[in-house]
Amino acid sequence: MISWVPRPTTAIILLTFLSLLGLLSYCKHFNIDPKIERMAALQALKSVVVAPKAAHTSTVIFLHGLGDSGYGWEPVADTLAPKFPNTKWILPHAPSTPVTINMGMKMPSWFDIMSLNDFDEEDEPGIIKASLSINQLITAEVDGGIAASNIILGGFSQGCALAVMTGLTTERKLGGLVALSGWLPLRRKIKA
Repeated sequence: MISWVPRPTTAIILLTFLSLLGLLSYCKHFNIDPKIERMAALQALKSVVVAPKAAHTSTVIFLHGLGDSGYGWEPVADTLAPKFPNTKWILPHAPSTPVTINMGMKMPSWFDIMSLNDFDEEDEPGIIKASLSINQLITAEVDGGIAASNIILGGFSQGCALAVMTGLTTERKLGGLVALSGWLPLRRKIKA
């Protein structure tokens, strides 16, 4: 197998690349502790939702960066909404958790970041738990009648990292992935 390892500081745009990959199932790819899965199932994310202006046929789920919230991206969704009248915009808020690189201060964070230099030291349980939470949003949209192929997942910075991770490991084939200024977490575990 060929491993794909991007440089952590490189912006990753994977719209077409995802369709070439066989999207991987969580259970096959990671040894997920069932307790982590249950915890994620118990904590639904709160979100800013920009409703479609016409019949709902597609959804964009966009994840903010460290220390931000869904509200920070609401003006972008409001600006784009008239151009995509059938699209619902979901801008979830990360939970407030301690972040090691910020001296343990609690802030909106999808998962802990231990270092900006050592990408081998990662919060694997936190990344997996956050990814499962994003998959809950995807599942809710599919259960509501939106085809997975009409769902775009994206993010910025830490939200980008989570979007890339979720997009590469979800059991569904999404319509696309938008990655702005991020990295691939757990990169040694993702195989192309």
